[in-house]
Amino acid sequence: MPVLRPLLILILLIAIAAAPSQGARRGAPAQDSSSASEAEVLKNFETILDLWRDGRFDELYQHTNGGRDGREKFANRLASAPRKPACCWEKIQEARVSLKSGKSAVVQARLGFEASTPGTEFVTKSIHLKREGSGWSIAQSEIYSLADLTSKKRRYKYLPIQPKK
Repeated sequence: MPVLRPLLILILLIAIAAAPSQGARRGAPAQDSSSASEAEVLKNFETILDLWRDGRFDELYQHTNGGRDGREKFANRLASAPRKPACCWEKIQEARVSLKSGKSAVVQARLGFEASTPGTEFVTKSIHLKREGSGWSIAQSEIYSLADLTSKKRRYKYLPIQPKK
C-alpha cells in the first residue's frame, strides 16, 4: 500500500498536466490547422536543405519545380556549387512562414551556408514554395540562387590607355 500511493499521485499529476493542452487544442482548431500547415512548410524546407547538404541530388530533384535542367545537369551544377547549406543550428534561423494560398507559401529566414572560405556565410532571404502532391517544392532557380550559381562572374579586362588622335 505505501508504494501504491506515490504511484497514484504521479498518475494524477500527469493527467492534470495533460488536460489543459487537450482543452486548448479543442478551443482553437483554426489556429492549429494553420500553424500545422506552417510547420509542415518549414519541415519540408528543412528536408530540402538536408537533401542538398547530404548530396542526395536525385531525391532533391523530386522536390523541385519549374526548371529546365534535367536530373543529371541539376546534380552536376549543385555538386560543383560554391556553397551548400550549413549543418545543425546554423542551417536555418529566425524562420517565418507566410501562407499565401493553399498552394503557395513564403519562408523568410536567415540561412547559413558553407562556402569555399572558412566559416559560415549567412543570407537572409525569402524563399517561395509551391504545394505539389503531398509536399512542398522549391523552384530550381531558387536553389541555384542560394547556391550562388546565378550570379554572373565579373571579368575585368585590362584595356591600356589609348592615345588621343
